[in-house]
Amino acid sequence: MKPLRWLEIITLTTGLTILAVCLIPAESILGYIRSALVIVFMFFVPGNCLVNMLFRNKDKIDIIEKIVLSVALSFGIAGLIGLFLGLTPIGLNFISITASLSCTTLILAITAYILKNKDIKQIPNNKTVD
Repeated sequence: MKPLRWLEIITLTTGLTILAVCLIPAESILGYIRSALVIVFMFFVPGNCLVNMLFRNKDKIDIIEKIVLSVALSFGIAGLIGLFLGLTPIGLNFISITASLSCTTLILAITAYILKNKDIKQIPNNKTVD
């Protein structure tokens, strides 16, 4: 997948999650959709951004390994953010976790995008890497 398309998907997923948390009340029927979107976002997307940042070349890692690492790293990132929020006066709630995880995800995604573009520009003969 091209770096710009990947960044667009991550940004869209992050935006939809933020909108779902802010606009859909937890008590409504759509609360299940909100929870499902947040769970997928929380347990896959941040780790995927970190994996894409660390393993920029497609040849280095298999798709199954990438998925497993994404989930494991997302748990670690979410746990660290939860620990940090629990020690601050902000506290742990749905909105604070989503906001801080969204900021972290976007920072990781932008960093991965910049590094991938840097790698593409360094490849001779104008060959692009997906």
